[in-house]
Amino acid sequence: MTILKLRLLFDGAMFGPGKAELLAGIARTGSIAAAGRDMGMSYKRAWMLVEEMNTAFTQPLVTRARGGPGGGGAHLTETGQRVLQLYHVILEQTLAASAQEIAALETMLAAKGKPGVTDG
Repeated sequence: MTILKLRLLFDGAMFGPGKAELLAGIARTGSIAAAGRDMGMSYKRAWMLVEEMNTAFTQPLVTRARGGPGGGGAHLTETGQRVLQLYHVILEQTLAASAQEIAALETMLAAKGKPGVTDG
């Protein structure tokens, strides 16, 4: 199975698999802390990434509600949902357009378990 990880570098901003996973986790859990925990990162790191994304785009991707009697939480804005959707479309289209070349590279790989094969 081939997995494509794609990091998009814009002038002054970056969006890739980690931020996409964090957005998906926030959408799923309704919480920045829970999404970060699911990824093995601290709340501070998750919050910093959310702030980075909210600043990088013209509209915020995540909105937060402070805790209290009703509880807090976070959710994706329409822009956040659209950014995540577009990122997944780009991944799918890139994988489809490159399938033949990826398959050719795969045939050139050493067998798993042989020395010299790493994750990157």
